[in-house]
Amino acid sequence: MSRIGQQPVTIPSGVDVTIAGSSITVKGPKGTLNRVVPVGVSLSRQDDKIVVSRDNDERDARARHGLVRSLIANMVHGVTEGYSKELDIIGVGFRAEAQGAGKLRLALGFSHPVLVNAPAGVTFEVPVQTRIIIKGPDKELVGQVAADIREIRKPEPYKGKGVRYIDEKVLRKAGKTGKK
Repeated sequence: MSRIGQQPVTIPSGVDVTIAGSSITVKGPKGTLNRVVPVGVSLSRQDDKIVVSRDNDERDARARHGLVRSLIANMVHGVTEGYSKELDIIGVGFRAEAQGAGKLRLALGFSHPVLVNAPAGVTFEVPVQTRIIIKGPDKELVGQVAADIREIRKPEPYKGKGVRYIDEKVLRKAGKTGKK
């Protein structure tokens, strides 16, 4: 049995959950999220809890049982509190500039500035020129946007220049040594 999948998801006050067939909609103060539940897993609502159960004990259904419960818990957490990822920009002349809540202009050492548009529901904050905060209710989307921005200029191993997550450790390599 999946230990995670057996735990019910508590619905806090101010959150509206609608289960319609194989889809679930969670609406809260931070936004609305929808998800289609895969085959082999079913949802039911009991008072202020969502219970995830699997239809059979096949391998695929067992694998999806805990996954679906975690995804629904992330949806409930996202519409109540939201998610955020922080990126740090390291390098001389490297900087970010917010152009509204959904646009970002990056100077990362290329011959041109890089413009990044946020998808619906995601916002950017730039408290300092070398720090980007990505916020939104969808954990998956926030993480994907952060990964896409990091992909523009990954931290390189010799000087550590580039875009990295705030808690990321970059393994540094020794450079060339001079001839003796």
